[in-house]
Amino acid sequence: MKFLRRCALLALLVLPTLARAADIDGATLALWWGVPFAGLLLSIALVPLVAPIFWHHHYGKVTAAWGLAFLVPFALVFGGGAAGVSLVHALLAEYVPFVILLTALFTVAGGIYIRGNLHGNPLLNTGILAIGAVLASFMGTTGASMLLIRPLIRANDNRVHKAHLVVFFIFIVSNAGGSLTPLGDPPLFLGFLKGVDFFWTVSHIFPETLFLVGALLALFFAIDSWFFHKSGETVAADPTPDTRGIGFDGKVNFALLGVVVGLVLLSGFWKSSVVFNIAGTEVGLPGVVRDIGLLVVTGISLWLTPARVHDANQFGWAPMQEVAKLFAGIFLTIIPVIAMLKAGVSGPFGGIVSAVTGPDGAPLPAMYFWATGVLSSFLDNAPTYLVFFNTAGGDPAALMTTLAPTLAAISAGAVFMGANTYIGNAPNLMVKAIAEDRGVKMPSFFGYMLWSGGILVPLFILITFIWF
Repeated sequence: MKFLRRCALLALLVLPTLARAADIDGATLALWWGVPFAGLLLSIALVPLVAPIFWHHHYGKVTAAWGLAFLVPFALVFGGGAAGVSLVHALLAEYVPFVILLTALFTVAGGIYIRGNLHGNPLLNTGILAIGAVLASFMGTTGASMLLIRPLIRANDNRVHKAHLVVFFIFIVSNAGGSLTPLGDPPLFLGFLKGVDFFWTVSHIFPETLFLVGALLALFFAIDSWFFHKSGETVAADPTPDTRGIGFDGKVNFALLGVVVGLVLLSGFWKSSVVFNIAGTEVGLPGVVRDIGLLVVTGISLWLTPARVHDANQFGWAPMQEVAKLFAGIFLTIIPVIAMLKAGVSGPFGGIVSAVTGPDGAPLPAMYFWATGVLSSFLDNAPTYLVFFNTAGGDPAALMTTLAPTLAAISAGAVFMGANTYIGNAPNLMVKAIAEDRGVKMPSFFGYMLWSGGILVPLFILITFIWF
């Protein structure tokens, strides 16, 4: 990608000065450093509406422009060394592992074809979403999303109204379903790495998850039933008839999917003193082994999966390319925003951080739920989780016992509210891209937020009053 090549070139230019680079204190940054990040978000939201053809052909260039709009002034103000350190850290510690994992899951799940003539009706569609919600906590929201979004779309390809299927899929499978284990969503995995017990989340926010998923499934069934029984909702002929019985092609990818989960777990459990320092960024041996293993799994999947399976799945790289390019810009321009958040009460976002604590110094679970959730809707939910995890004391033993309601609120907010926007969680944007690649007319960025605001926010308010 041109954006990454430019970033790598800039990194090479500033490498000689990395030794002079210093960490940037988020408390010293002005709010205007967040303008490139806000500009990129607005571009994602607005440009596809006002200039769809331009966006389709040039979204990578727009993303690169906003990335450089942050990086160049940052280098001029703080020095090439500091800019280089920030760039290399964003690439090696965050972006590259993120893209490698997404690519592995995208490829492996894309090699599994659920055959048979599935007929999309409200009962079948609700069943697929329910299965996805269960799978999400065991194979991750990304894995479950990539596995089930294609058969859901194919089962309903004779329907006129399909956008609501994908919207609720994002709500349930790509987000809420992943709230029960560290395998489900990156914020919970970070908590696991910090010392939170593997089964702590399922034992403390299971009622909230059951309520949210159950309510969403009931709402979906009602809405889908209304659309399904509308006159002219289905076309006369099934565009993708398949007379074979229900089954799976590309079964080897189920084993590879297990390897992916195993590699991710291994990188969390395995503690090693071997650390590679690359231009100021420490990369641990477990992470290197995980990423190399994921690349090998990706290659094996492409090698072993028959071409007919990929053809049946309409497998292509366009959705992955879109996600990779957009998140390259997001991971870069979000650097100053996360630094300002990490500065706590002394930073530009001090009002948000201080709002989660009562006058007596006690944490307010309801405020933690909403503060973590709202920021996770627009920022990377993993570092947002860590910010409030540390704001609440950062001691896993205390957070799992005396402060359990606070940790539950942080965990639920980070995972549940990732569904509020297309960029709240990585699978959201990928599912949207796959759906559009298959001809589903998806809501715009703000159009999607009308769905989430009208459906999710009232449920979050109920969760607040009942549990937090």
